[in-house]
Amino acid sequence: MADEYNASKIIVLEGPEGIRKRPAMYIGSTGINGLLHLLFEVIDNAVDEALAGYANKIDVKIEKDVDSVDIAEVSDNGRGIPVDTIPKYNKSALEVIMTTLHKGAKFNNDVYKVSGGLHGVGLTVVNALSEFVEVTVKRDGKIYRQRFSKGNVISNLEIIGETNERGTTVRFKPDKEIFQVVNFDYEAIKERLRNTAFLNKGIRLTLKYYDKEPEEFYSEKGILDFLDLLSKEKTKISNDVYAYKKVDDIVVEFAFRYVNSYDELVKSFVNSIETPEGGTHFIGFRSGLARAITSYMQKNQIKSDAKIEGDDTREGLVGIISILMPNPEFEGQTKEKLGNTKIKNIVESIVYDTVYRYLEEHPNDAKMIIEKVISAAIARESAKKARELARKKSIFESNILPGKLADCSLDDPSKTELFIVEGESAGGSSKQGRDKNIQAILPLRGKILNVEKASPNKIFNNEEIRAIITACGTGVGEQFNINKLRYGKIIIMSDADVDGSHIRALLLTFFYRYMPELIKQGHIYVAQPPLYKLTKGKEIYYFYSDDSLQKKLNELGNNVTVQRFKGLGEMNPQQLWETTMNPETRIIKQINIEDAKKADELFTILMGLNVAKRRAFLEEHAHEVQFLDV
Repeated sequence: MADEYNASKIIVLEGPEGIRKRPAMYIGSTGINGLLHLLFEVIDNAVDEALAGYANKIDVKIEKDVDSVDIAEVSDNGRGIPVDTIPKYNKSALEVIMTTLHKGAKFNNDVYKVSGGLHGVGLTVVNALSEFVEVTVKRDGKIYRQRFSKGNVISNLEIIGETNERGTTVRFKPDKEIFQVVNFDYEAIKERLRNTAFLNKGIRLTLKYYDKEPEEFYSEKGILDFLDLLSKEKTKISNDVYAYKKVDDIVVEFAFRYVNSYDELVKSFVNSIETPEGGTHFIGFRSGLARAITSYMQKNQIKSDAKIEGDDTREGLVGIISILMPNPEFEGQTKEKLGNTKIKNIVESIVYDTVYRYLEEHPNDAKMIIEKVISAAIARESAKKARELARKKSIFESNILPGKLADCSLDDPSKTELFIVEGESAGGSSKQGRDKNIQAILPLRGKILNVEKASPNKIFNNEEIRAIITACGTGVGEQFNINKLRYGKIIIMSDADVDGSHIRALLLTFFYRYMPELIKQGHIYVAQPPLYKLTKGKEIYYFYSDDSLQKKLNELGNNVTVQRFKGLGEMNPQQLWETTMNPETRIIKQINIEDAKKADELFTILMGLNVAKRRAFLEEHAHEVQFLDV
């Protein structure tokens, strides 16, 4: 029978076949993150040699093959992968490492005391998911080479020369049959190598990406240099707190400072691998910090008008927590979260002792930190009261929509759009010109509040911001629920001038700070209204750039009229529909966060409190402005 279920139905996928059938089990996805994971597995192996004290130089090179698929190459000057024969398999150690899951020198602590590559699947997975892999090993006075493809051996290990050097070079080409993306992300690699240099001071890393000039990453001060980078656009309000402690075979290193910001930015690492979802070491860092601050306040009888919570001790905190340890238990092969339970208490104890002693020995810093913590607690409670009041008044969590919102008739978020429109005049035109079935219009009166400078209490009491939150339907902060989103596309539509750019920046700042999931999941867009209207006789053309306008002018010659649109209000409803709102003809740009750190820096410069840095930025980039209203 067709639906019979017996032993004959059981399929066993062995070796590379299983990896190729279910690649996401090993690298998370077949998109850009999975592609990068392949490269990072190879880099991590080189870093492990550095952590073990045998390498101090790692070179990464990315080049494009003739079929536009990238080829990656990672070289280190470590000991070189062993090439002698393993009797049990009658194969070289290199071949076993490249073709067999769950093998390697990292399952005991004899060769690697600490390691980022733990599960013994890294190079095997790289091999299985690559069109080809070529490994060159320099050791014992000889140069060895072997080639692999899609998990299989395609050439025997051979000696190709002699050398006094040592090290390993892994060169591979991802398999385009597996990956949706076959070009490595330059910024992601650069960030990974830069972070690695900070976390392993004294190691020199280089990146050669396509035809770009080679870049070198090296740090003398380690995570203290890292701290400077993470907070370079912010003003310090405390000096740096730093510790490097060893407990048995575990090393705990951390550094932090407070800056004039409402946000927390703490990065966590285990054996040089970033753990974006945190884990036990991150929890220990947070709890140790909070306990030290509250204990100091209690001992010194410092009172607060609001009860201090853990979040309050981290407002404006910029820090790094990095641990080195044998046998870390990561949750999943992609190593995004640490699970070792004993680490929490070790890290918490070290952080508590260090921070408490620092506060005792630096009373001026302690005073500034405590003042910021108390201020955060008061603001948090005020914001909580404002949200509770808002909910009682059915502001955020009800079916009562803002009076100024012109809603659409459909309620399917996969089809509907919300236009947040600058100005009542443009709002009126867009209401008349829209497709009422799928397009809702929310006009704004002028510029919204700059949330980068305002307290949460002031933000949640702002009428325009409350209208945006209510219209979106998701709530905000702890109440945020993406499943309640009322519109699949939220489109910012503002004038193509300086004021319009400012309004876009204000709105994006708000979404980035208070509803970031809308950006991360691809729901925020910016409309691009035309800059020019060109008329010749009865023919009308719209242009979105100076270049396209000039090309048309050269084509049409004389007797043309050019109108520069300074605002949406200059267009009638039909023009707005044709140029900016019609899904068939409009131009909209999806907003995403490829590099959250850069976005954070730019928002801080442009919208933050430091006027001098904003002025310097504007002076530096003034020449890039293509059009400025006067």
